[in-house]
Amino acid sequence: MAKSAPAISLKGLTKNFGSLAAVDHLDLEIASGEFFSMLGPSGSGKTTVLRMIAGFDLPSSGTVELDGEDVTSLAPFDRDVNTVFQDYALFGHMSVFENVEYGLKVRKIPKSERKRKVMEVLDTVRLADLAERRPAQLSGGQRQRIALARAIVVDPKVLLLDEPLGALDLKLREQMQIELKQLQRELAITFVFVTHDQEEALTLSDRIAVFNNGKIEQLGTPQELYEIPKSEFVAGFVGTSNIFNEEAALTLFGKRGRFALRPEKVSVSDKKKAGSVQGVVSEVIYLGSFTRLIVDVAGIHIKATVPADVFHRNQTVQINMSSTDLVVL
Repeated sequence: MAKSAPAISLKGLTKNFGSLAAVDHLDLEIASGEFFSMLGPSGSGKTTVLRMIAGFDLPSSGTVELDGEDVTSLAPFDRDVNTVFQDYALFGHMSVFENVEYGLKVRKIPKSERKRKVMEVLDTVRLADLAERRPAQLSGGQRQRIALARAIVVDPKVLLLDEPLGALDLKLREQMQIELKQLQRELAITFVFVTHDQEEALTLSDRIAVFNNGKIEQLGTPQELYEIPKSEFVAGFVGTSNIFNEEAALTLFGKRGRFALRPEKVSVSDKKKAGSVQGVVSEVIYLGSFTRLIVDVAGIHIKATVPADVFHRNQTVQINMSSTDLVVL
């Protein structure tokens, strides 16, 4: 049986702005029905890649394929994709129904079919009872769902999302993350999600590409990126890590090389145990369900995650770390 073409295939994709390579010879395949996230700091190239997939920017070199078809030179409206932006870009003078209907009217879908599809998608995002309201009468979360409804009503094969939750407060953003993942599963279409929020990417994604300086630093599942970071950048950007240079690794573990160790792998006690080393707590950072400690061990600052309200600053403690938990960088 022939293997189906990926939903998106990027080959040698490059985008130059003057002498700056915003995207540098990128090769990437995204499977059909995948929730794929592009994660990275501002200026890392992730949004530029999204814009080239959408057709808003043309690559300096390389190709964009959708379902095996080269669409590199096609205009955005000739590509079977749709985009949801952070600012939603809703039409303030139109009702919710009219906003969602707009793309169908442009495609000259018959009126009766438009009404059926609009109400169907509004029901999917649980806003059918607000169809006659204007965007200004809705909350941020509701406006975000309307933007999603407007994007999916035209049945795109790929939905591109450019930091769509960035304008929401923390509680609402967490709620919308769950709703977005449920929606993607229900629709079974490819989602390509751009974010600089590593927790958001870990929560939502089937796979994540971590971008840095126009290139993919590492590509993998959330678990792979967190448990087995391949570089110091990924170890530090995806979650929090202790990064040990060769001198620190020799001092603490008797090993040569550069290593990463997650704070939750560090055990802290006020009693000496076999293999423990002594340190002094230099900082206590309360984070609600847990506390982050910075412990000074022979001049090396070690981050550890412990239960809340157990240790205090300047306290002498014992630390246990296993070399089997080290990740080679």
